[in-house]
Amino acid sequence: MSALKLPNGPQTHPWVQTYQWLTNPLEYMEACAKRYGDIFTLRIGPVFSPQVFISNPQAIQQIFSTDPKQLDSGASAGIKAPLLGDQSLLALEGKPHQRQRKLLTPPLHGERMLAYGQLTRDITEQVISQWQVGESFAVLPSVQTISLEVILKAVFGLVDGPRYEKLKEVLLEILNPKQPFVTAMMFLFPSLQRDLGSWSPWGKFLNFREQIDELIYAEIRDRKQQPDPSRTDILSLMMATRDEDGQSMTDVELRDELITLLVAGHETTATSLTWALYWIHHLPQVREKLLQEIDSLGKDPDPNAILRLPYLSAVCSETLRLYPVAMLALNRLVKSPLEIMGYQLNPGTLVIPCIYLTHHREDLYPQSKQFKPERFLERQFTPSEYLPFGGGNRRCIGMAFAVFEMKVVLATVLSHWQMELAHSKPVQPARKGALLGPGGGVQMIVTGKREQNQAVRETSLV
Repeated sequence: MSALKLPNGPQTHPWVQTYQWLTNPLEYMEACAKRYGDIFTLRIGPVFSPQVFISNPQAIQQIFSTDPKQLDSGASAGIKAPLLGDQSLLALEGKPHQRQRKLLTPPLHGERMLAYGQLTRDITEQVISQWQVGESFAVLPSVQTISLEVILKAVFGLVDGPRYEKLKEVLLEILNPKQPFVTAMMFLFPSLQRDLGSWSPWGKFLNFREQIDELIYAEIRDRKQQPDPSRTDILSLMMATRDEDGQSMTDVELRDELITLLVAGHETTATSLTWALYWIHHLPQVREKLLQEIDSLGKDPDPNAILRLPYLSAVCSETLRLYPVAMLALNRLVKSPLEIMGYQLNPGTLVIPCIYLTHHREDLYPQSKQFKPERFLERQFTPSEYLPFGGGNRRCIGMAFAVFEMKVVLATVLSHWQMELAHSKPVQPARKGALLGPGGGVQMIVTGKREQNQAVRETSLV
């Protein structure tokens, strides 16, 4: 039998590799790709076992289509999230994962999803109505508020009131921590997860999690005691859904999936919206083209029409390509010997499709560091060439919902306000916990309302 051989990679100490990965992930991955090519091995904490990074579309396609029995993600691949719980779609494997995915897909797609368009627009209008002409503001906190409210109202189905306010308050504490680096390290290295009382970082986290659980379980209990078949929020649809054996989801499954949708959909969508608003205002020609397209729909357009706008779709796709919020797709664990790109990988090896490096392949995306929405109008990319939401049986289940929300929020903001960037200095990407966001944030200034422009444009289009 031929020797099992790992792809090349840095020979530095695993702690050095971990430090570089934590502090400078993009430059580190790019340097490795330049030196070792489309496939290389890193050993980074907390696992330190070989992690094979791959940015070759054919190999990624092979990973996405390999039987999960041979190559699977989930808890055994190191997907452990103390906030999400063991019944989260991210942690489950095999049959339980398939069942949960099947139950969750309908509420997040198609007609049901489109019903949340008006709600998303109303929430956006309410948040942006507080902006003042001439004032500078940070984009991220505003879009975080929008994204959290959309999740609490569309997904959890909560209405304004004490429970809504309390859940919002505790979630903001846990999702936007005061010390993001400490929190990220705590989640990455389980040895730091020590409850030293309510003043310690882990003690605080456990306290917030307990409060969140109390509120969510109280909501589920109330729904069960007073069922209302007319409700269309995602929690209600999840509670009504049944698997092939006629079984509904348990309270723990409901809680874990709600938290997963929240964590996976809050900061990611808010960060993507921040990047989109930055690029739209950084490049006047993009803004002009986009405004013409949005204005062509007239006042208060139907969210379905917004969803279908080709240039807006291209702007969202290019935003998610250039600096994907998740730099990597979920780890896959090799369970039986697997050959990829001529390498025979041993069981226990982690295989990681690298979203960022794939999105910056010059053979796919010429001038990859430039923001060019047109590339998505000129050609179609396969799911292993463009993968901001991962792929295969682990592709983000909220993908359609997230893109729909992005489009409705952007169209609403742009049709209401004229804005410009507060600073002309280019914004660079930086690690924000596990995600990639605009380093230092994005500051904007509201320069005026847009109704007049719209009226002028509409008459010129007639």
